[in-house]
Amino acid sequence: MENFERDRDYCLSILKEHTKSESLLKHAFAVEACVKAYAAKYNEDENFWGNVALLHDFDYELYPTEEGHPFKGNEILKEKGFSEEFRNAIMSHADYTGVPRNSLLEKILFACDELAGLITAVTYVRPSKSIEEVKVKSVLKKMKDKAFARAVSREDIKNGAAEINITLEDHIQFCIDAMKNKKELLGL
Repeated sequence: MENFERDRDYCLSILKEHTKSESLLKHAFAVEACVKAYAAKYNEDENFWGNVALLHDFDYELYPTEEGHPFKGNEILKEKGFSEEFRNAIMSHADYTGVPRNSLLEKILFACDELAGLITAVTYVRPSKSIEEVKVKSVLKKMKDKAFARAVSREDIKNGAAEINITLEDHIQFCIDAMKNKKELLGL
């Protein structure tokens, strides 16, 4: 593991160099909040895990197709000297890459990615637009509404919770709590 892989400022500079969209930046921060909280829970390296989450979609704005993302990002990170462990975690978050999720980090990143997006969308439709009002039952209800946050994969959310052996309800609550702790950064 390289030292710079644990340096949030360095990874944030890579993210901001490639991502200008406020919503994509906030998505990166939301996934980072969830993944770091799981790292703390499992006594893993919070900086390393958090930076993987921070950079998991950094190439998406420039390469939004399955042919581009996350393959282009993987190439960029490889050129910058990022480890295979770091890059594989990012590659494995997209099923279509064919990179299997073997490590706990890989499984957690996958489990948090779509769910963070859904929780954010649920927050935006609350009258106060505050994550403080978001409850597990409202997230579950919105999951059933296929027209709501249509781009969010419900299958990935369910499969992600199953891959980390946690109930969907507990996983949702855990991620809501993680995002509450970063609500200022997330604008929620």
